[in-house]
Amino acid sequence: MIPWEKRAPEERAILTPSFLSLLLWKASNGYYQESNKGLPFELAFLILPMVLHCKTRESLPRSKVTPLATWIDKNPLIRSYIANRSSLIAPFTKEALLFGGMHGLFKVTSLEVTADTTWARKIKSNLRNADEEIQKCAKSSELIGKWFAKSGSSQIIMSLIGVRP
Repeated sequence: MIPWEKRAPEERAILTPSFLSLLLWKASNGYYQESNKGLPFELAFLILPMVLHCKTRESLPRSKVTPLATWIDKNPLIRSYIANRSSLIAPFTKEALLFGGMHGLFKVTSLEVTADTTWARKIKSNLRNADEEIQKCAKSSELIGKWFAKSGSSQIIMSLIGVRP
């Protein structure tokens, strides 16, 4: 990773480890709510590419009941966009996982990312006062976490989206 002070101002504003780890917390918490398990580690690398890109985020279904395969069929170009962005954003995902793990937002193992639910009230309170775009990103992250929990194994999800671990 490029040292923080040498990063572009836009990168420092949008890709902050604290914001990205919040999004990963929302996704892992959503996954846990649906499955009572931590978010599989490899799926954490799909959250940010799906949430940070406005068109992808806006194309997401309104609820977790829409099957992932149906969404992919209706949005075929998005599949390739996610695959391309996931490799570009992977270093930022790693940084956010490290940051969130070090600050106790979630527990990270080689198998999963598990949200520490004691943060729920504080996160909800902070998001209430956040910018609308940040709220949309957080809501989408939680939806994706719940959606992934309902979509089968991480191998199936990654295959549908067109990425490899």
